[in-house]
Amino acid sequence: MTVILIVEDERFIREMAGWVIEDMGHNTLHAGNFADAISHLGAPGQIDGLFVDIRLHALTLGGYEVANKAISLRPGLRVLYTSGTPLSPDMTELFVEGGRFLQKPYTPDQLEFCIGELLN
Repeated sequence: MTVILIVEDERFIREMAGWVIEDMGHNTLHAGNFADAISHLGAPGQIDGLFVDIRLHALTLGGYEVANKAISLRPGLRVLYTSGTPLSPDMTELFVEGGRFLQKPYTPDQLEFCIGELLN
């Protein structure tokens, strides 16, 4: 069974994403900030994908910082970014290799589709 780490500082959005991903048959780990995300990433155990909000309030580069650290700890980790800000070329330049994007607000079906693509 796959494990997705969800890093989102808004609790309701994080929980909603978790419900959708768990309904797909995956396990989830949740983090509301950088420290919690790094704690999960540094711990033993399987993590197959990272679903991270680009605009985490406490970080200058938000989800980019989380993703970069995640890749350094777990090379090859697949990353799906999300944001309420429309995607622009300067945003994609900061993506880790192979990073994908899902625009907020998203529907459960859109999240399910993007997670499926991320893992395949």
